[in-house]
Amino acid sequence: MDLKEWFANRQKRKEAEVVKQPMTTEEYCALWTQCFQCRELLYTRDLRANQYVCPKCQYHFRVGALDRIEQLCDAGSFEELDSAMHSADPLNFFDTEKYPRRQEEASRKSGLTEAVLTGLCKIGGQGAALGVMDFAHFGGSMGSVVGEKVTRLTEAAQERGVPLIIVSSSGGARMQEGILSLMQLAKTSSALKTFHDQGGLYISILSEPTFGGVTASFAMLGDFIIAEPGARIGFAGRRVIEQTIRQKLPADFQTAEYLLKHGQVDMVIERSKMKETLSRLIAFHAGKTEPAKSSEKNGRTQAGTTESRVR
Repeated sequence: MDLKEWFANRQKRKEAEVVKQPMTTEEYCALWTQCFQCRELLYTRDLRANQYVCPKCQYHFRVGALDRIEQLCDAGSFEELDSAMHSADPLNFFDTEKYPRRQEEASRKSGLTEAVLTGLCKIGGQGAALGVMDFAHFGGSMGSVVGEKVTRLTEAAQERGVPLIIVSSSGGARMQEGILSLMQLAKTSSALKTFHDQGGLYISILSEPTFGGVTASFAMLGDFIIAEPGARIGFAGRRVIEQTIRQKLPADFQTAEYLLKHGQVDMVIERSKMKETLSRLIAFHAGKTEPAKSSEKNGRTQAGTTESRVR
């Protein structure tokens, strides 16, 4: 082979090589996630393996309903209820877009048909009725379907004699359904009152964030109210309160730790210990000979006392 042929073959090899393009923004974001608190750049696969908790600062990321079910339930035990329920448009609501169009967009982003998934499952081998809200779907807002699914789940728990567990993550009532959305506060609260009177155990888990009508109804009615570290919990937002009272609020105001300090929640539990804690609470309740009376708010214990009773 002479020199001319060698250069010609080299040029052909270069042309045949596939040029590797730099990653797009979407591909980069799929591989890496930046922590909102410490700004550490985390490998998404490792973050998922750590249940979406930052290994450096322990910041608890928001978790979707499907991931939450995977974290809490025994493998393959979750059976969804009322999966075919969809929101209607009773008010023919229209702002910049029609309400049905917004529903389609919310479903595309979250992969869910509504802001809550409900079903029956096993936690540590013990039966339970589980409802999980997903903030990625319409900000976890509570409309008619969310209220109906929570009510039906409560009734299913009562019929089967199993504990009820609801994981809340919501911005409040859904304005597109107006007064019909606000009616869900009374409906879910009434169903929980009946469930409590029958001696049922209701465990409410508050995750980042839980606000509005959900906080004002079923989220704060648990026999045990558990919050995740750093979760923001309240009715109105911090800025609205500051503008109303014209005062600066404490830096940790409306956080899970602040609410624990002021007796509004029973426990603040890390995500890695949540399933174990639920299993212990369910077993503790099942071993009692009479209905639990821990929902009497005036006698609510702090986290350490509650945990010692469970042990």
